[in-house]
Amino acid sequence: MINSTLTYFILSAYIHVGTLRYLYFLLTALLYMIIVVVNMSLIVVICMNRSLHEPMYLFLCSLFVNELYGSTGLFPFLLLQILSDVHTVSASCCFLQIFCLYTYAHAEFCNLAVMSYDRYLAICCPLQYNSRMTFNKAIILIAVIWLYSFLKFLITLSLNIRLPLCGNTINSLYCHNYLVVRLACSDTTVNNFYGLFGTVLTILIPLLPILFSYMKILQICFAGSKQTRQKAVSTCTPHLASVLNFSFGCLFEILQSRFDTSSVPGALRIILSLYFLIIQPLLNPIMYGMQMSKIQNTCKQLFCYKMLSERRDIM
Repeated sequence: MINSTLTYFILSAYIHVGTLRYLYFLLTALLYMIIVVVNMSLIVVICMNRSLHEPMYLFLCSLFVNELYGSTGLFPFLLLQILSDVHTVSASCCFLQIFCLYTYAHAEFCNLAVMSYDRYLAICCPLQYNSRMTFNKAIILIAVIWLYSFLKFLITLSLNIRLPLCGNTINSLYCHNYLVVRLACSDTTVNNFYGLFGTVLTILIPLLPILFSYMKILQICFAGSKQTRQKAVSTCTPHLASVLNFSFGCLFEILQSRFDTSSVPGALRIILSLYFLIIQPLLNPIMYGMQMSKIQNTCKQLFCYKMLSERRDIM
């Protein structure tokens, strides 16, 4: 039966856990709090310290803001669903979540691509870096990343939101664009074509500068001195780990949504579907915070300043 005025969706991937729901709720809430605290802390550190107002740290700040954005699109919704007995979501909230999560994924890839280009300039063109990667250019690139991500998926959403649907059951823990399109009763050729085209753009456009940058960086490493190799390793390791981690997470989710995974254990399916939405926002600030000496020193200075202020107040 065609339902062109659908008001809600049913999420069928939730497993009945009984009284364990409260444990899962506490663990999920704790995980969300950690993600918010570590990402927000690094954003504040970068914004407060003028010495960190450099392109590399501006791109990191944009990355951390995106982690908060994507996490907020998932975790509050997940917490409500864990405590609920009926796993439904209104159509408007569902499409809003789709928009948040998909723009998060696209902005993440674009941020990582711009960061790889920045690392290429710093390692391969150190004398020209300040002229080729200025503060204003970094701000423009960040603005383009966010505008491009939002506008690109607004087109996708406008195509999908008008589809007449024959059902309202989504086999997922959260709203998924492709699974909503599969419920359509009408011809979805345009939606599928633009969805495939958009997926290729989301992956291919950021992937090209990433591959180009690392090819050039590897050439410099093999031909350069030991000091150059050490600099490349120290600056590129967290970025490369972030790229690989997020790529594998997205690949898991794409394969799971498009192919039959009923033979895979339910717990493993849940982990794979949430991987790129949880691990990336959790690991990125930890990896970059531990690797970047300027961020570490600024955190220590802020902490010491706070401790001294508290001692003065007591005295």
